[in-house]
Amino acid sequence: MSIGNSPEDDRSSIGRALQQARIAAGLTVEEVSSSTRVRIPIVHAIEEDDFSRCGGDVYARGHIRNIARAVGIDPEPLVERYDGDHGGRPAPTPAAPLFEAERIRSEPRRPNWTAAMVAAIVAVIGFVGFTLFNGGDDKPSNTATVAEGSKPDKTAAKPTTTKPADPAPVPSESAIAAAPRDKVTVKLGASQGKSWISVKDHNGRLLFDGLLLEGESKTFQDKERIDLVLGNAGAIELFVNGKKLQDRFEPGQVERLTYTKGDPEAG
Repeated sequence: MSIGNSPEDDRSSIGRALQQARIAAGLTVEEVSSSTRVRIPIVHAIEEDDFSRCGGDVYARGHIRNIARAVGIDPEPLVERYDGDHGGRPAPTPAAPLFEAERIRSEPRRPNWTAAMVAAIVAVIGFVGFTLFNGGDDKPSNTATVAEGSKPDKTAAKPTTTKPADPAPVPSESAIAAAPRDKVTVKLGASQGKSWISVKDHNGRLLFDGLLLEGESKTFQDKERIDLVLGNAGAIELFVNGKKLQDRFEPGQVERLTYTKGDPEAG
């Protein structure tokens, strides 16, 4: 009996589908691990259809979703295929028993607090009444205020609220048109489909790593340099330092680009 990979074998293999999509997107296992936070040995194992290292069905399904999105394919058919091969979708953990247990534990304390509050109020009222009827006219006004619970002084200081600082603004299209000369400004728009993109600043700090869906756009700025990796460069429209770059990439083409201040120049 032949054990070679036929088209039907490929369609039935989750790991094979993820591996082919990763290769087609021009990504390494290390890049997929970095973007999904799934450890490199687990990515290798999943591509070999070994899910024993995932820690259970719930984690395996989550890893399949994250890896599929990182390589640019729809995760739902793969998750459904996994469920069919592993006894169906895992049942959610019921929350009712936990709620009931917490409610039962908290109920016995409620009467004790109520009794303590009632005792305290009775004590205060008794003390105030004793002062009113036995203390003469020494402090009638202040005592009456406490006993009757009059309205608080309107001149008392009101609590102040501090408005949270506004987040740093993302450069808009108008900002692109008037891009500052002392910085590098890069806008990416997915005009011809979706693409996985990775963006780093001059220090190598990751600014974005994920899918840019068709119709979406993102803008990035750095004082020295922007490094890009485009998984489907033909789908991306580029504006660098206020200037639109002419389309020059083919669909499915992987490009690694660097842009600095001034007139756009790919590195």
